[in-house]
Amino acid sequence: MLTGIHTVYAQADTSFVHIPAGEYMLGSKASILNPARKVRTAGYYMAATELTNAAFDKFVQATGYITEAEKRKNALVFEPGLEEFRWKEDSTAYWRYPNGVSHGGIEDKMNHPVTTISYRDAMAYCQWAHVRLPTLDEWEIASRAGASSLYSWGNNRDSIGRYANIWHGRNHLVADTSDGYMYTSPVASFRPNAWGLYDMYGNLFEFCEGRLPTDKKESRMVHARGGSWWCSKNSCNYFNSVDIGRVNPVASFSNQGFRVVKP
Repeated sequence: MLTGIHTVYAQADTSFVHIPAGEYMLGSKASILNPARKVRTAGYYMAATELTNAAFDKFVQATGYITEAEKRKNALVFEPGLEEFRWKEDSTAYWRYPNGVSHGGIEDKMNHPVTTISYRDAMAYCQWAHVRLPTLDEWEIASRAGASSLYSWGNNRDSIGRYANIWHGRNHLVADTSDGYMYTSPVASFRPNAWGLYDMYGNLFEFCEGRLPTDKKESRMVHARGGSWWCSKNSCNYFNSVDIGRVNPVASFSNQGFRVVKP
């Protein structure tokens, strides 16, 4: 058990889930960025969990890779007391110290998802590991697990706490550890969806490939989905199957990570 609250449901980085071929309804009639539409897939394999610190460490050990946050020293981190949507720049923060050196490292958190990395860092890992990021549509198909509702279990947002690590406090002025974690949780600490995928709506925003109809041709922005430990119903409630966020490809936040798809 974890903090007397959660059971770890799966071992990290050991399994891929087959997403079946077929036709799926995606998006929402109410969404401009993600309008309702029908898509078809030939099927693919998606990692059951977000990539962990342990897996990213193997990559760094093998390649000597240096992340954007280490080079630019401009990672954005959070600590309780900041006003809504406010983050602070910490020159000491990078994936080994995702919330800055003052908050400690990941020595005892190797089964947590890797974070404080950029889209470019994620792409570098994928090239080395011979995997790729999911497309925006692939991520949504997997998150829905065959459902057509806002969440894989239906439209009742109150069930989110069983499936995802999010922020349950009214605001971010006071620390929220009501689900056992203030920042990330070990992968697979919460229930999986019907297809066996964990943390689709929480823990971290997950980088995806693809562009939106509203993206300008010259835009360098990339996209991420799924919500994070920082997201709450009152702030950035993106923990669902419809909403899509955007971010600079070299930006590093302590609530961003990724999961991979096999080619």
